[in-house]
Amino acid sequence: MENGTVLNHEMETASTITIKGILSLLMQNVDEKNGKRLISLGIGDPTVYSCFHTTHVAGEAVAEALQSEKFNGYSPTVGLPQTRRAIAEYLSCDLPYKLSSDDVFVTSGCTQAIDVALAMLGRPGANILLPRPGFPIYELCATFRRLEVRYFDLLPKKGWEVDLDSVEALADQNTVGLVIINPGNPCGNVYSYQHLKRIAETAEKLKIPVVADEVYGHLAFGDNPFVPMGLFGSIVPVLTLGSLSKRWIVPGWRLGWFVMSDPCGMFKNPKIIERIKKYFDILGGPATFIQAAVPCIIEQTDEVFFRKTINTLKQTSDICWDMIKEIPCISCPQKPQGSMAVMIKLNLSDLEDISDDIDFCFRLAKEESVIILPGTAVGLKNWLRITFAADPPSLKEALGRLKSFCERHTKILQIY
Repeated sequence: MENGTVLNHEMETASTITIKGILSLLMQNVDEKNGKRLISLGIGDPTVYSCFHTTHVAGEAVAEALQSEKFNGYSPTVGLPQTRRAIAEYLSCDLPYKLSSDDVFVTSGCTQAIDVALAMLGRPGANILLPRPGFPIYELCATFRRLEVRYFDLLPKKGWEVDLDSVEALADQNTVGLVIINPGNPCGNVYSYQHLKRIAETAEKLKIPVVADEVYGHLAFGDNPFVPMGLFGSIVPVLTLGSLSKRWIVPGWRLGWFVMSDPCGMFKNPKIIERIKKYFDILGGPATFIQAAVPCIIEQTDEVFFRKTINTLKQTSDICWDMIKEIPCISCPQKPQGSMAVMIKLNLSDLEDISDDIDFCFRLAKEESVIILPGTAVGLKNWLRITFAADPPSLKEALGRLKSFCERHTKILQIY
């Protein structure tokens, strides 16, 4: 009990908020007696809605791998050779150099890839630079790895670009990495080639690698095309994290990757490679038959499937953008350009009886049976994150209820 008490005390210094944890609490606050169907815009799981579904190729490839009975045993801890090779070839299509299968490690979703990246970078007294707002799993993983977290701001008035001046101010000789998420979760931004190059040049100046979370890779539908951070691997070492989850609409399959986009070989020291391999020896990767299906999934998925997903996201993001402009008390600094979510500013001074973003979301859940995520959960107090990966009728209904809620709670003086 004493050891448990010590552990609990140490963990109290970290954020206790997780997205799934707070969404679970919000769900418990829904009033089932109000007669309104529950609509959740709180989590990026597009499979909840019928307008998002994976390609038939993916399901058939998994079924074939399973029915072959060739993939019921253990896979190599770093992943099946054919899976690593397929991922390397897939990512190399967008790069000026070729990745090899040795650069790729298969993980149980992007979350495990995050843990691997931070475990590999961590050392006593080290710190890591994380974006704010961002994905809270990074902070949790850093805490368990005894990594100090230092937050740099994303700038809403500049398309949620990285505040590179703050990055330079925060970094010191103990900084071991800089994390970026592109396309952005939770902001819905997509970084330009020029901005990514500046990020790479800043990281090179500071002599730290970039951890590039590209779980929403290619899900871009605005002015900026998706540009992989690995494109700048000759400037600075890049650890690319990704998965099948979002682009192929299969988050429950838990198939991700940790990739060293490092053509200059700075990370290819034999001791580093051996350390990574040993760490994978203690991890449980994705199911072997899911891994075995990956080459077929990547090679045979038609471009039409991807275009349909992007067109749907563009449609729902447009709905979100247009309807939010008509809702009092909230505002959106930039139209979504990619991913599946957008950050909304809560104008608290216009509300009569709401104390903060968490209070807002709990009251909304209770009164309207609509779930959205308080910005505090992603590091930005008195903001909201809305996931627009939903079918248009449900999205319109949810945003209509959000509008009714805001109108009810708007200060009377603001109406006249």
